[in-house]
Amino acid sequence: MDWRNIARPVIIIALAVCLVLFGVYKVKETYTGFMQEYEGTYSAGGGEKIEVTIPEDTSVKEAASILKDAGLIKYKLAFQLRMTGSQYSHSLQPGTYTLTTGMSTLDMIKTLCYVESTREVKYTLTVPEGFTVEQIADRCEELGFCSAKEFLEACKSGEFEYPFEIPSSEVKYALQGFLFPATYDIYADMTPKELIQDMIDKFNSIYTDDFRKKAEELGYTDFEVLTMASIVEKECKLDSDRAMVAGVFINRLNDDMPLQVDPSVLYVVTDGQYNQAELSYDDLEVDSPYNTYKYTGLPVGPICNPGEASIEGVLNAVKHDYYYYLTSDESQGACIFNKTYEGHLADIEKADAAKAEKEAAEGDGSEDGSDESTDSE
Repeated sequence: MDWRNIARPVIIIALAVCLVLFGVYKVKETYTGFMQEYEGTYSAGGGEKIEVTIPEDTSVKEAASILKDAGLIKYKLAFQLRMTGSQYSHSLQPGTYTLTTGMSTLDMIKTLCYVESTREVKYTLTVPEGFTVEQIADRCEELGFCSAKEFLEACKSGEFEYPFEIPSSEVKYALQGFLFPATYDIYADMTPKELIQDMIDKFNSIYTDDFRKKAEELGYTDFEVLTMASIVEKECKLDSDRAMVAGVFINRLNDDMPLQVDPSVLYVVTDGQYNQAELSYDDLEVDSPYNTYKYTGLPVGPICNPGEASIEGVLNAVKHDYYYYLTSDESQGACIFNKTYEGHLADIEKADAAKAEKEAAEGDGSEDGSDESTDSE
């Protein structure tokens, strides 16, 4: 038997299989890269700065070629489809631009299509750190921009691109956490959806790839980081405490302890308004996936829209042995940390005594009109 006659077709078949597999791999790789450029909504930040010039009367196809030749994109068709299918389809502006290799296709399009707005600013909306979707809706109604109901219905429309996956359908509002706290201009012809998209775009500009990498290093998903940051936002008054409090949460989660944070329950019982100062025992029993007294782990989703400091506090959580904390002073808001529950109870007792003493002193001073403390204590 001539083994060479047998080996030759086997080798040919093996080579053919390898070529097919390689082809499938390359097709998949190309498709993935194409879709990343076509669908990408956030910029990685940084990257090489590259200057490009868009001449007068440049078509979208020609602009795609310019960007590809400059090394800013890989797939001209992805750029063309993204731009022609957006509100920027007829807005390409001539000029010289400095772009970076870390920019998403969408941000490149926005830069190349930027035109100084001539629209009238009708309202200015300021969203503080820790505001909820519900509170933002009420503020829009107070301004006269739209009704709270219209804003909330727009939030539920589902026609927005989220920067990362929301794992549960039990969240009250999918956009809770993504409406970034900032000041926004509202124009005369603006719709609630456009305002919401501006808020999401702002979030995308803040939550960069550096944040994603840190989340991965911590072993948490981006959504879990955002959820934890929303609790940090509600629990901390001082930026200096945020990373420490986040460390407490991580210690409790790692030991399968309930977080037991009041704001998670207040979010439910106040319907997102946080217009109730304290919880009752009945409140603690409310059956909700947001209730961190009733269920271990993080709540099902964010309980407010956290600012950048709270997100960074979670991503840079301090490693320590503390499991408890207490707000020590109502005016300053600093936290006292403790490793044991017994020590935590002692901290509460000291804080209550100090508060009672302060209230007594203020009460005595107001009665006789004097600024001095009384001799008896």
